[in-house]
Amino acid sequence: MLKNICVTQLNFLKSASSLQQQVRTTFILKRKYEPLLHKTNERPRPMRPKHFIYELVEDTQVKKRPNMEVVLKTFVEGVGDKGDVVSMKPHFVYNKLLLPGLAAYKTPENIAKYAKTDAEKSAVKHSSAYAQRTVNMLETIVLAVVMNKDEPWVLEPWHIKASLRKAGFHCKEECITLPKERIEGPDLKKESKDFQCIITINKLEQATLKCRLHHWSTDPSERLPYVLEHWKMQSEPLLDVGSPEKRP
Repeated sequence: MLKNICVTQLNFLKSASSLQQQVRTTFILKRKYEPLLHKTNERPRPMRPKHFIYELVEDTQVKKRPNMEVVLKTFVEGVGDKGDVVSMKPHFVYNKLLLPGLAAYKTPENIAKYAKTDAEKSAVKHSSAYAQRTVNMLETIVLAVVMNKDEPWVLEPWHIKASLRKAGFHCKEECITLPKERIEGPDLKKESKDFQCIITINKLEQATLKCRLHHWSTDPSERLPYVLEHWKMQSEPLLDVGSPEKRP
């Protein structure tokens, strides 16, 4: 029984020692008071307590680490395309690129290995590293398109452009594709109803933007009640036909 207890304790100590990890805690110090020099072949002078007072020069734990350069193996949203050499913070590189296998360390061999072929260069799938992120953001919002309640109007691309600018997106009119069916007003039956339009980014990526129609009057007495957080509410489609088709 005693033998089993001893063996168990030894095994436990062995497993505990294997879990030890290196901790990099290097501090660079300097003496606040320099000790006096002694003459050659003489006994050094004893050091006084003040000679053991140190000042911190550098703490390597809080020192900013330099960026790491890696080669991307595939397209990474918000970072780059295959074969690109990117320089980013070590924490992001380790956790988001190296561990998932999306990148490799920058070496001449890896640069040549993961470089794009002629066929891959001709088949462009992404216009930039941030284009797909823009598509994702546009497809998650409900854009409020505010139209005049008193004067007749016909929906045009510049109305969508102005509404996007209010939401923080800058877009050209030629990048906006409206539904084929004409939308005109004012018509309170169309209030708070949805329609879709296509936003083309860099002449390549396309996003389906969900828009919601609202009427606004310059006369305060004629204004409709304000709806708080309208994008969270259920709504009916404005048009019977579907949204404009994306190009293949």
